[in-house]
Amino acid sequence: MTHSSPPRPPGAAPGAAPGAPDVVPLAADVRLVAPAVAGGRALALAPVHRATWRAVGQLVVAAFWTLAVAVVLLAGAAVGVGLVLLVVGVPVLVVTLLLARAYGRAERARLGAQLGARVPPPAPPVRRRGFLGFCMRTLDGHAWTAVSHALVVMLLTWTALAVVVALAAVGGVAAVELAVPPARTALQVDPWWWGVIVLPVAVWGAAVVAQATTLLQLRLSRAMLGGRSRAEADRAARAAEERAAVAEGRAVRLHETRAAAVEAADAERRRIERDLHDGAQQRLVALGVELGVARRAAAHDPEAAVRALDSAHTEVKEVLAELRDLVRGVHPAVLTDRGLDAALSALAARSPVPVEVDASGLEGATAPTAPAQAAAYFVVAEALTNVAKHAGARSATVRADVVGTGADARLRVRIGDDGRGGALAGRGSGLDGLRRRVEALDGSFDLVSPAGGGTVLTVEVPCAS
Repeated sequence: MTHSSPPRPPGAAPGAAPGAPDVVPLAADVRLVAPAVAGGRALALAPVHRATWRAVGQLVVAAFWTLAVAVVLLAGAAVGVGLVLLVVGVPVLVVTLLLARAYGRAERARLGAQLGARVPPPAPPVRRRGFLGFCMRTLDGHAWTAVSHALVVMLLTWTALAVVVALAAVGGVAAVELAVPPARTALQVDPWWWGVIVLPVAVWGAAVVAQATTLLQLRLSRAMLGGRSRAEADRAARAAEERAAVAEGRAVRLHETRAAAVEAADAERRRIERDLHDGAQQRLVALGVELGVARRAAAHDPEAAVRALDSAHTEVKEVLAELRDLVRGVHPAVLTDRGLDAALSALAARSPVPVEVDASGLEGATAPTAPAQAAAYFVVAEALTNVAKHAGARSATVRADVVGTGADARLRVRIGDDGRGGALAGRGSGLDGLRRRVEALDGSFDLVSPAGGGTVLTVEVPCAS
């Protein structure tokens, strides 16, 4: 059994599915409405070619049709926009744009009937409920494009029609000069030059102008009244797929960083518990023992009581120092009170390795938020600790600045030293914990530490983290 494929709409690209808004190449429209533009036999037969008479007919119809439509639509748009603040203009504008949509449908149908060219309709507007939704649906870009189309085509067709009529009149006068001797005598024009040069130029020029204007009008209608082409739809689909892939990758990354953040928070909680148990808690127990010894020895051995009180006083100071360090490890007070610049300077002052700090330009509209500053602080604190313990460096530098503007602004921190290098952010290390903390804020973590070449750690986090 044989199956016949459905007929392809006129003007559609070869191979396009029926009704598909496919791209129509310029060459296809040239063959359809303006074959004389391509030259050859069609140009030689341009004055008597059916495409010329079809083009002239459609120019006449389009000129008067778009004149009436342009007057109505421009007047309605002017009145509607001018009175929109008085509310009266809203219904006028809505009715005008509804008429513009109707004009777009009628113009596509006219081009199909007169030229045999199919202009696919644009995608329907998004449906919205209620009167406000109806107004928003009416006021979208397609209606305004139809108003512009009516004005542009009116100017184009009247200009082209005037040129065609003028050239045809010149050709007619030339023909009369050649055919009627009294007219030649009255106009005193050489018949050979008039007939050989003016008549062909006028006649063929009128035919080419009519066809070329029709071609331009058709291409304008495809661009302004037509729907999205298949190529554009394919590009949009590819762009949507790329965005979906990026979103999927980002979702996976967010899932991983969220899990890492939860793990890092749990590790931090265990560290605080361990520090309290092994440090402050043990010292408080020792403090209680010393105070008990002092109380028992106070009556019969005052010197032992004094020694116990001195030991208890030392324990109190050490407990306070450990608690202070513990609180600083959770969130340093200087960061909240004086900002990141002062907090980094405080870290540099406590470091046994000389550290140069440059944290200028952190104020203003793109100043980093508290989470971003906290992340930068702990990165610097951990990095300087590693420099002091493992790098064997003689000096270190800390640079903090804001790169980018607006929503893309990022806080960048770079810590470098001249030590032995070879640092690794292996799993379970302090640098690994910092990396997970930074990634949880959608930041980047870059460690460059060649053996013998020093270490450079660069971290960037969004200022709006």
